[in-house]
Amino acid sequence: MPAHLVDRNPTLTPAQMAEALVPPPQFEGATFETYRPDPEFPSQASVRDAVERFVRTEPEPPTRRSLFTRRKRVEPEAVVTSGVYLDGGFGVGKTHLLAAAYHAARGRKTFGTFIEYTALVGALGFQGTVELLRGTALVCIDEFELDDPGDTMVMTRLIKELSDTGTRFAATSNTPPGALGEGRFAAQDFLREIQAMSDRFDTLRIDGLDYRRRSVTEHAVTVDDVASVLATLPTGGSDRVTLDDFRSVVAHLGSVHPSKYVALVDGLDAVGLRDATPFADQTDALRWVALVDRLYDAQIRIVASGTPLDELYPESMLTGGYRKKYLRAASRVVALTRD
Repeated sequence: MPAHLVDRNPTLTPAQMAEALVPPPQFEGATFETYRPDPEFPSQASVRDAVERFVRTEPEPPTRRSLFTRRKRVEPEAVVTSGVYLDGGFGVGKTHLLAAAYHAARGRKTFGTFIEYTALVGALGFQGTVELLRGTALVCIDEFELDDPGDTMVMTRLIKELSDTGTRFAATSNTPPGALGEGRFAAQDFLREIQAMSDRFDTLRIDGLDYRRRSVTEHAVTVDDVASVLATLPTGGSDRVTLDDFRSVVAHLGSVHPSKYVALVDGLDAVGLRDATPFADQTDALRWVALVDRLYDAQIRIVASGTPLDELYPESMLTGGYRKKYLRAASRVVALTRD
């Protein structure tokens, strides 16, 4: 019999949270050489080369910048020394390049999502997090978010504190098609918020199609009998598979802090969900997005019945401020539900 996701109530110590700041398993072997740029979008190859130059270039000695220093976007060919921000749509390889930068960097380094770093601040306090990360050569931040002003200001303050002591940064953010200037608005907001950090934090724009949806169906797969399909999957045992009603899982997510979702799904091969239904509550929808991110990082198969998991968001949500998160989750569940 499969286990139940709702029976899992993980705990994480600050030390465990810090130890988890490494690339997810699917990117353990990510390198610049294994990145496959789409020849139809030259920016992919040029950004790959720019990020590789960035990480292999010795940093300049840290200096304090003017709070009101104005920055301009530079082309990928420019040599950068303080930080790079990868701005692009879904599935163009930003996380792969971020992980490649982590693996290629020398010295102490960390890799985590925006939510993992903010959770660390919540656990250790701001100054405790600064002390923990002080001396780190490279901090990689995946999925930088701008929809929570408080978290954004905490992170930009953290970036400034660490960059003043010589730490460099690489960050990514998903920007959905259709957003102002096809996502450039997010990059502009990011640069505005961190203008106290450095006048050489470079925005590198990556164009392209979502590789998860190339030449395949653009909808998440659903099944009639979740339990029967789970029984046919090659797994490490019944304790590595869960089966729950979709709504029960959504309710359970409300009792677990999102920073612990990585532990919630740790060791699983597949997650079964019965009777998925569209969201009516935005808080529930955002918790689900955070869970999908962790399932995708760990490449855990999803088997679901009911509404396709990429169609859970009503139009009112898709036209709101969290649109980019919902589209990212929709893209990822398409990949996780395929045979």
